[in-house]
Amino acid sequence: MNQRQRIAWLAGVSVVVLAAATFYGVTQWQLTEQARSAPSAVEVAAEATVTGPRVVFRNTASGEGYGHVASVPLENPGGERAISPLVCDRVDATSVITACLRVLRGVLTTYEAQLYDAENRLEQAWPLAGIPSRTRLSGDSELVATTAFVTGHSYATVGFSTETVVTDAAGHSLGNLEEFELLVDGQPVLAADRNIWGVTFTDDGRTFYATAASGGRTWLVEGDLDRRTLTAIRDGAECPSLSPDGSRLAYKKNVGSDGQVRWTIAVYELSTGQETTLPIDQNVDDQVEWLDDATLLFGLARTDSIGDSDVWAVAVDGSAPPAVFIEHAWSPAVVHKVAG
Repeated sequence: MNQRQRIAWLAGVSVVVLAAATFYGVTQWQLTEQARSAPSAVEVAAEATVTGPRVVFRNTASGEGYGHVASVPLENPGGERAISPLVCDRVDATSVITACLRVLRGVLTTYEAQLYDAENRLEQAWPLAGIPSRTRLSGDSELVATTAFVTGHSYATVGFSTETVVTDAAGHSLGNLEEFELLVDGQPVLAADRNIWGVTFTDDGRTFYATAASGGRTWLVEGDLDRRTLTAIRDGAECPSLSPDGSRLAYKKNVGSDGQVRWTIAVYELSTGQETTLPIDQNVDDQVEWLDDATLLFGLARTDSIGDSDVWAVAVDGSAPPAVFIEHAWSPAVVHKVAG
């Protein structure tokens, strides 16, 4: 390919990406406006926030608060929800900070990551490379990981591409994880089709777990921010989430057959290598959240209502099937500690 052909090809790709982003933005704007104009599907509390231990999530109930960050008391997840002014497509929260990934819809759709303090005041913001997919905060609120789809919009899409970046609380990038060295069985993987996503942080502020993919394979990897390495520790694990006690990882696992993708949740003991697959019939395409050391939360889209979803709970030991935890909700974050 000569220089003129290369320029023409890049121009063509740019047109396709721009058209796809515009179509996505217009379509999502139409769905959002329809949901906001419908009658409210839930009871909404008068106050703007819940200050005690709580579950923070994206509200998908119809009404004026559709798409806003909401919260419910941890001891009463089915009760009235408090709707904040924040509008997010993906959210994570601690007692002192909220990470918000947004689609900024307009003639030209753009994407942004935002950090808010406990009073919902904007602290930092920076652009995302594409459609928001995942975000995670470290337990000390000092690090945030963001994943965006650069091409495609699903992990089941052939040829999707992601960009995952770790940023500190001041908004300074600590690196695009695709640029870290990926080691599988001690050997570097240098293929150009590498994708990294689904970060979860440990308590030391430098170590994390994530998913790496290349050549049709996926690995659970342990990452090191100082050494800029990603080391594979297990095959076939996606979107890990570290337990509160640091002993287990819960993640998506593809149990489909004949080329069909069907994700369920598995729990992996770091000390023994034992994996337990949970009894879930639904197709779970989410990065799970730990409610406590015995229970996991995850989002499921509603099949009868586009743009709506519920948060479900399931026992970590697989002793019972999942049940709805919060109706009309997405992207849950459990906040046990109270600021101050």
